[in-house]
Amino acid sequence: MKSKYNLSDYPLWTALVTPFDENNHVDFATLTQLVHAQQDAGNGILLLGSTGEGLALSVQEQRDIVRFVCDLSPNVPLMVAIGGYDLALQLEWVEFCNTQPVDAFLVGSPLYAKPGNVGLTHWFKTLLDASNHPCMLYNVPSRSAVSISPNVIENLSSHPNLWALKEASGDIATFESFRKASPELAIYSGDDGLMPYFAQAGAAGLVSVAANAWPQQTAEFVKRSLAGTFPNLFTTWTDAVNSLFSVANPIPVKVLMHLQGQLETPRLRPPLTHLELSDTTFIKTANSTILSWS
Repeated sequence: MKSKYNLSDYPLWTALVTPFDENNHVDFATLTQLVHAQQDAGNGILLLGSTGEGLALSVQEQRDIVRFVCDLSPNVPLMVAIGGYDLALQLEWVEFCNTQPVDAFLVGSPLYAKPGNVGLTHWFKTLLDASNHPCMLYNVPSRSAVSISPNVIENLSSHPNLWALKEASGDIATFESFRKASPELAIYSGDDGLMPYFAQAGAAGLVSVAANAWPQQTAEFVKRSLAGTFPNLFTTWTDAVNSLFSVANPIPVKVLMHLQGQLETPRLRPPLTHLELSDTTFIKTANSTILSWS
């Protein structure tokens, strides 16, 4: 199924956080405000990724979030994450999401199992075959414990549902190896701070954590990175971005959004906790820097 949007018109996708209330339930009123903030900035929205704590939510909560955001009918595209280790469950999730007015999927590598190229190719092909929407594969070895190889991308390069790749290994050589394996594939940086470098290497855009806290500013950061005519983007943004990863994502960004007044609470689902970030000086400084940046 073709998206009603031209996905290439959206170089920035925000990996949206999932807000919780004091009782650890999904805070749908706040979620509405977060969706509106991204819509106002013109950013694509990714639901239930690692920043959205997707795997810490029940299947019912995941379904409720997708239905709720779809019912808001934002005028920007919606992408939904597929992540886990049980292929049958992932297929059930794809089947459900196919019934919703979403525009794309983010398809992660299976967790924990560490399959080789044959296993990864089968995993991705099975999910690509089941999807009614364009798919962005997700290379994030720090979370999945396995790297997608260029060989896997070559194996899948002709699949009609393969639209893009989110590259989050932090290695520019890996990015370039994917570009060589599939020159037509849109590759997005999965690391906010590396966006200026990835842009120079031909990135199509960014899947961002920082855009949760700074939707408009991050959109401008991506625009300038892709233009390639603005020096010192990295030096301006690197400390700010690093502040959001001083402990496990999405702890710092949720703490910051609470300080900004965007979130009622900084609560996360265990085993993550906002208490991990005992010193907020770094993120407060980053917030001042970015909000005054132009």
